[in-house]
Amino acid sequence: MSAPGGTLPAGTAAASGARVTDPRTLRLLHAPILPMLLRMAGPNILIMLAQASTGLIETWWVSRLGTDALAGMALVFPAVMLMQMVSAGALGGGISSAIARALGGGRQEVADALVLHALLLNLVLGLACSAIMLLFGRPLYAALGGEGAALDAAVAYSDVVFAGNALLWLMNGLASIIRGTGNMLVPALVICAGVALLLPLSPLLIFGLGPVPGLGVAGGGAALLLFYLGGCVALGWYVLSGRNPARFRRLPLRGALAWEILRIGAVAALTSLLTNVTIAAVTALVAGAAGTGAVAGYGTGARLEYLLVPLAFGLGAPLVALVGTNIGAGQRERALRIALTGGAIAFVLTEAVGLAAAFWPDAWLGLFSTEPGMIATGRQYLRWAGPAYGFFGLGLALYFASQGAGRLGWPLAAGFLRLAVAVPGGWLALRLTGSLDALFAAVALALVLYGGLLFLAVRGGAWFRRPG
Repeated sequence: MSAPGGTLPAGTAAASGARVTDPRTLRLLHAPILPMLLRMAGPNILIMLAQASTGLIETWWVSRLGTDALAGMALVFPAVMLMQMVSAGALGGGISSAIARALGGGRQEVADALVLHALLLNLVLGLACSAIMLLFGRPLYAALGGEGAALDAAVAYSDVVFAGNALLWLMNGLASIIRGTGNMLVPALVICAGVALLLPLSPLLIFGLGPVPGLGVAGGGAALLLFYLGGCVALGWYVLSGRNPARFRRLPLRGALAWEILRIGAVAALTSLLTNVTIAAVTALVAGAAGTGAVAGYGTGARLEYLLVPLAFGLGAPLVALVGTNIGAGQRERALRIALTGGAIAFVLTEAVGLAAAFWPDAWLGLFSTEPGMIATGRQYLRWAGPAYGFFGLGLALYFASQGAGRLGWPLAAGFLRLAVAVPGGWLALRLTGSLDALFAAVALALVLYGGLLFLAVRGGAWFRRPG
């Protein structure tokens, strides 16, 4: 097993003969932890919530097209969020972690070389995912319980979004390159500007106005693609301008550097896949037990759970940079303190959201529909799962911190545990009782176990133990 630094070995810059001079990197290594983390995370959380609102903006407008359209989006949303989580949180975390550890160890040329490798990897993977979803989208959504008009709506939306999927990957790759240097502001500003653009663009393309034809549910996907394209242009300009500490340079491609990103990104992608498979499988269980209206209700409720991902990512992106930089410089104890501090903040924030949703579920669900079956199922889900959201946020924060450390074994194990309890366990509970309450209780228990296991592992020093 490699050291936490992987092929970019951990150790102080002084020990390696390198000297860290970049002021931003020096702050990550020496500034007081809590104020620095809050300063980095505050605007990032706000902007990540703004980015998450892009899906909510679409959902609100699409809900005006009827329950079938809303159910169709619920079928596609796990796949869309999987792309977002893998490109930004998984491979993006691998990019940020590798760059942070290189800069923390004073290896400027390695950090520069990682930029080109990151962009090429994102482009190839984005195109590959587009091909898969364009070829197999309809049978996938049918397997999740889609049928009739809801299935047609799902395919119409999916085909547009995934036709331009490479733009999402490139935008998130560029943002991850910048975040790996500890700069959260530039990606945040770009994403905020994009969200402001979506506010009028989504309804314009969905319903049409004047010479602009209404595209229906596909219009929401087209608006997202324009958002991704604008993000690529703005972030690409910043990196190419030389303002970023990790600079774009035409250096020879090296398999070791691609592996440095992929060894973290691939495991993190599997962890993200487990999250989305869990929600997709629960969607299928709900569809089999209660039909389309219930799917719309669970899908709308689960969107709030998905909203916690960018909330945790707003905190997690600084954790990747901070933990990675300190691991690269050999400051292990400081890296662990940073991780646990971030985990505590994430627990408080996400638990507050969950409790509010559990006590006032209709305030959320009523934004999207007043259909009684949809409201009833969404209410059941939020009252069970909402109080467990704090553990989900805790687990996500420690997942990002583990990316920075380059050690993802325990996050992967926690993801499998969550899947096992929520899906086979939920299926068994549903079969024995015939009640969606039992299914959603299993989902809530899975969230508690996910966050609890990761906390115990990281706090116990799992990052720094080697297998016997």
